[in-house]
Amino acid sequence: MKFPTQVIVHAVKESKGEYNGKPFSSCTFHCEVDLKENNAGRSIGRVTRPFKLGDASEFDKWAHLGGSLPITADAVFELEAAKEDGSKLVLLEIKPVTRAGQKAATPA
Repeated sequence: MKFPTQVIVHAVKESKGEYNGKPFSSCTFHCEVDLKENNAGRSIGRVTRPFKLGDASEFDKWAHLGGSLPITADAVFELEAAKEDGSKLVLLEIKPVTRAGQKAATPA
């Protein structure tokens, strides 16, 4: 199931290189989420959670926004079934929001 939502992006991280002779390349978006209470105790506030999307070249589309973070972005997620009764949230698309009177913050 896919669904659109707005998120607050606090950081974007490129990861690129080679490990054990195999190349790797990814981009991680750190988005704000509510902190959920659990059996170990109460909680309040918000934290960031990493979501991978695309390869390291995705970072180049966001690099010019570094001084503006955190920023609001439009995102599309997919909710997937995971093992047992769990579920997994997968980031499919993300782009910065442009506000009225603001220069376009769209990735290049």
